[in-house]
Amino acid sequence: MAKFMPLRDAIAEFLHDGDEVAFEGFTHLIPHAAAHEAIRQGRRNLTLVRLTPDIIYDQMIGMGCASRIVFSYAGNPGVGLLHRLRDAVENAWPNPIEICEHSHAALANAYEAGASGLHCAIFRGYKGADLPKVNKDIKTVICPFSGEELAAVRAVRPDVSIIHAQKADRDGNVLVEGIVGVQKEAVLAAKHAVVTVEEVVDDLDVHPNACILPGWTVSAICEVPGAAHPSYAHGYYGRDNSFYLEWDRISADRELFTAWMKDNVLDETPKVFVSRVAALRSGT
Repeated sequence: MAKFMPLRDAIAEFLHDGDEVAFEGFTHLIPHAAAHEAIRQGRRNLTLVRLTPDIIYDQMIGMGCASRIVFSYAGNPGVGLLHRLRDAVENAWPNPIEICEHSHAALANAYEAGASGLHCAIFRGYKGADLPKVNKDIKTVICPFSGEELAAVRAVRPDVSIIHAQKADRDGNVLVEGIVGVQKEAVLAAKHAVVTVEEVVDDLDVHPNACILPGWTVSAICEVPGAAHPSYAHGYYGRDNSFYLEWDRISADRELFTAWMKDNVLDETPKVFVSRVAALRSGT
């Protein structure tokens, strides 16, 4: 059953050097605060799994947390490149990094296979694509019933999955509203799951079927308002679009990136982010 604990303690207990970890959330509810805590605690040699390794993984890669990433799209959404990811791949700064690229469909299926306790996912895909030439985890199988050639990919079964959500009740049941990506599958596929939430409430006040993550699926719940910033939390605050634009400039220069991370992440009370979330909540 879920334990209620500070985020610092949850990361210390459940995320270790060398782990395979998924920080999931699609477009919104991206668990930035949890990633920042992992950076502050100096995690190293992680395999980072995520459908879209946007700013959250650019920061972790640039701070030397990762040795490998498994992903299906890499970019600063609506802006352009991930400069820290590119620098690591092309120049091994701050350390070399291995990449394992998939399509969105393949990685989503790989999570579902992991959640089902299977070793691989089988689906239609990759016909005419070149990714199988560079990704050893993409195979083909022949359907024993139809004779059709299908794609097969290795299941994703993280040591820990970390997500953000709107609410949890005091029994540990988690409510995810708005766009739902692969958060449920990522949690069910993992050995442990850490969930940050905007608030803990007495009653989720929704139909039981709306709760996709009951308390028994979660290892730790951490109440961290604003933890998805600069992405958004449906019903709580909007997306900080200006920050995504700023990140393109910040991340393009190693020294500027390092200084920004020191001031805004390694400092445990990043006043700039706190004020920006407050402004988004108030609509100013």
